[in-house]
Amino acid sequence: MQALCVARHRFLTEHLSLWFGALGIECTMAVGLEAAVRAAASREPDVVLCEYDLLATAALDDWERDPVLSRTPVVAVSLTRRPTEMHLLDVNGIAGFLYLPALAPDDARRVLAAARRPVAPPPAYSLPATFEWTRTNTTAR
Repeated sequence: MQALCVARHRFLTEHLSLWFGALGIECTMAVGLEAAVRAAASREPDVVLCEYDLLATAALDDWERDPVLSRTPVVAVSLTRRPTEMHLLDVNGIAGFLYLPALAPDDARRVLAAARRPVAPPPAYSLPATFEWTRTNTTAR
């Protein structure tokens, strides 16, 4: 799984990257929203792990217009605010919320697996055009 770790400061971005990288997730770091757009263009992530305070205070118009980020699930990660302390309007359209100080590795893996961008479904198969369904293919009961 590839994740884009985004925060307001380099220290926070590195912390997210190290924490989730220890789970075996390939992390790309970006400081700020503009850097996230550039990083997503060069490496399409399966999920964006974004600092909650950045999501709650910044306009995400550029993300909504971006061809990669607009279709990539975003998981808010907080170091200070528990899920019961967040405002519902702040997390509109967010795929998940993680409170990092109390987060167990298995819980993080579960949330990220559920939130990640879906893999393309296998191709649909259809019967050949020459196939005919006749009475011999059915049995009377």
